[in-house]
Amino acid sequence: MTEPMDGIIVVDKPSGWTSHDAVNKLRRLANTRKVGHLGTLDPMATGVLPLVIGRATRLAQFYTQSEKVYDARVRFGFSTDTYDAEGTATSAPCEPALEAEELERHLGAFRGEFLLRPPPVSAKKVRGVPAYKLARQKLEVELKPVPVQVHELTLMEIAGSEARLVAHCSAGTYLRSIAHELGQAMRCGAHLSGLRRTRSGNFSIDQARTLAELERLASEDRLGEALIRAGDLLPEFPAVVVDVATAGQVRQGRDFHVSPFRITQGTRYVKALSGDGDLLAIGEAKLPNIYHPVVVL
Repeated sequence: MTEPMDGIIVVDKPSGWTSHDAVNKLRRLANTRKVGHLGTLDPMATGVLPLVIGRATRLAQFYTQSEKVYDARVRFGFSTDTYDAEGTATSAPCEPALEAEELERHLGAFRGEFLLRPPPVSAKKVRGVPAYKLARQKLEVELKPVPVQVHELTLMEIAGSEARLVAHCSAGTYLRSIAHELGQAMRCGAHLSGLRRTRSGNFSIDQARTLAELERLASEDRLGEALIRAGDLLPEFPAVVVDVATAGQVRQGRDFHVSPFRITQGTRYVKALSGDGDLLAIGEAKLPNIYHPVVVL
């Protein structure tokens, strides 16, 4: 690329690819090592995977609690050791006759705030080691339940022994675990048979590009068209445009003033932008109308 790329490209991750596979692919297309992801997506899953590029990788800390929206399919009839279709069956198969009324009754337990145990094959760490690595070594893994919040869990349709659900949930909510526990509650076993992430934080599937699209853009030296610029990220943080002299101070990590008429008192973070709209830094409130650059790009 002729110009440095700082921002986010939203990838529509294909099934069978790990999140790191997608990172490596974009590293090659963008010709930079500075690419990371904002939270993993299981290999089986498809959909929204925001990848941060260049200096924007420094902003990843502000996305750790991003909410997600999933379109999920749950197959009832047997459970698996991974809680999804890629695992080995752990219960005898059956063909349950699903009824919407009964399923709705059980879904109620997975709405609102509750404790959910992550799958044994997951990126959750046990004494610093990802649980899936321990599971591969045939070591017994039992993760502690963690608090999650499911804002919406809607039954969209039932087709035979499979149900389609749409979930809007907090970060760290495993739809695989919900599928597994649903199967236990209904005494027939269940696992996640399909998963598509349609939103991650402020990023939606409408913004996502397939890998084929990104390859084509890169071959035409137009990859920048897929980039959401760093200055347009974190829209929940108010933006202040600083003059050239103040921009120099911000780049040196020095405090900067903001107008009390433009930034509401009590606002924790602001984005300091150049006159061209480039993100210079994220400032954190230090004193009324004074911000300290906590991340400098």
